[in-house]
Amino acid sequence: MSSSAQDPFYIVMEEIQDSIDKLLSSFHKWERLAPDSGEQLNLTKELLAGCESIQWQVDELDKTISVAARDPSWYGINEPELEKRRRWTSNARSQVGNMKKAIVAGKESNGLSSSNVNGMRRELMRMPNSQQTDRSNQYVTQANDDLISSESDRQLLLIKQQDEELDELSASVERIGGVGLTIHEELLAHEKIIDDLGTEMEGTSNRLDFVQKKVGMVMKKAGAKGQFMMILFLLVLFIILFVLVFFT
Repeated sequence: MSSSAQDPFYIVMEEIQDSIDKLLSSFHKWERLAPDSGEQLNLTKELLAGCESIQWQVDELDKTISVAARDPSWYGINEPELEKRRRWTSNARSQVGNMKKAIVAGKESNGLSSSNVNGMRRELMRMPNSQQTDRSNQYVTQANDDLISSESDRQLLLIKQQDEELDELSASVERIGGVGLTIHEELLAHEKIIDDLGTEMEGTSNRLDFVQKKVGMVMKKAGAKGQFMMILFLLVLFIILFVLVFFT
């Protein structure tokens, strides 16, 4: 979560504002110089180059506002904040553009009096020089306060979303725990069934062994004739059961 001091827009904005303030200071110095002097000509070139550089920086900053405007919630800003940023870039662009016009007009007005030139420069600047820096600083302070409020709202929103995600995770864990308990109970029931089946099979095996032993003892006592009679009896019994099952 970035603070206002770390927001890229305001970092660049303050750097541009510092450049504008320095450019204004040089412009005031340029106004006081004698027309067509060597120092004024050199300073004119520097001022025009500075205006071009700042205008390019403002244009680039304006592009970032256009990008943020496509999805303001992603960047944690709202429409009033976007409008304030657009207003700042528009004011900065106008301020630098008017300064550039005043410099160009000064170069082309060598035939005018100094008071007329200065008056034209003041009109082109559209803002009293003594108030420019104060207004810029006031805007930066207000914008930073607005960003802090916006960041606070975004933090609260993220905290709320995290709480909701934790609640969903807790509910999922409880559901998984319930499923695991049900599976455990079913396994215990199956284990009991298997134990009972094993016990029954063991009892059946014991009874079968007992019957086999009894049959063996009877067959042994009956002798060969008795064994023949028993086989014959079992054969007749099988035939009777077969007829009863398939022909009745």
